[in-house]
Amino acid sequence: MTSSDGPGSGALQGLRPRLPSPLLEVADERFARRGVRLLLKRDDLIHPELAGNKWRKLVPNLRTAAGRTVLTFGGAYSNHLRATAAAGRLLGLETVGVVRGQELAGRPLNPSLARCAADGMRLHFVDRPTYRRKSEPETLAAVLRAADAEDAYVVPEGGSNSAAVRGCRALGEELAGRADVVAVACGTGGTLAGLAAGLGGGRALGIPVLRGGFLTGGIRDLQTGAFGGPRGDWSLDDRFHFGGYARVTPELEAFAADFERRHGIPVERLYVAKLLYALAALLEEDAFPRGSTVAAVITGRPFP
Repeated sequence: MTSSDGPGSGALQGLRPRLPSPLLEVADERFARRGVRLLLKRDDLIHPELAGNKWRKLVPNLRTAAGRTVLTFGGAYSNHLRATAAAGRLLGLETVGVVRGQELAGRPLNPSLARCAADGMRLHFVDRPTYRRKSEPETLAAVLRAADAEDAYVVPEGGSNSAAVRGCRALGEELAGRADVVAVACGTGGTLAGLAAGLGGGRALGIPVLRGGFLTGGIRDLQTGAFGGPRGDWSLDDRFHFGGYARVTPELEAFAADFERRHGIPVERLYVAKLLYALAALLEEDAFPRGSTVAAVITGRPFP
């Protein structure tokens, strides 16, 4: 997707983006010492409320939804839920967020879910076994009935489906020929699947932020659904999840704070910090040859 066929006109005008997003070189002595250039692809600057891959993944789905209620899924701290709720407010669409954890229904909302509710999202809490089976047709139908949203347009957890993957292909096209390695943090894998397809000759590296090593098959399936088969040169390094989603250790916090001091760029902790930490660690392992260029996709900004 390019800015010309994006939401700059018609029903999606409220989501006008800044595309292509800036690509900035940063002077980091750790990389310079080893003769490696570090670029930051500032997708966090695409839109003030739908930053980074959320814009690239959501907009194709919102276009397909064509004004219908949008229902999607996420945990209590989901960036995707917040982005969907913000899009609903900006476009005047009804949104429903199916939240993992029935036990949360009777508690005060955390800041992330409170933002969703303030943006008009109707929250529907489900127990964890049901949430794990949400992709099964019978379970999904039951969830839609219970949420009073049987006619809703359904966007999967994390926003990763064929439409989203095709939307993220433009990210790879914007970076084609600009770096030897383009790295991105991965939750559901949709951004990496599209990035690799658009990148051309470069290598795409995914840093999963969840434990489990389950993304490889999922990314292959996403590319098959979007493009009919595998696309691009991509790989995953599962070593940098720091214990799982939303886990931020003191070591990771110290690294992120140091990066912010060095470069004056806010570092989102759940995805971006793990990505940048992984690149610094890989640098120490001589994973990047002298003279190479590495680009890190900054997919979001800190919340709140």
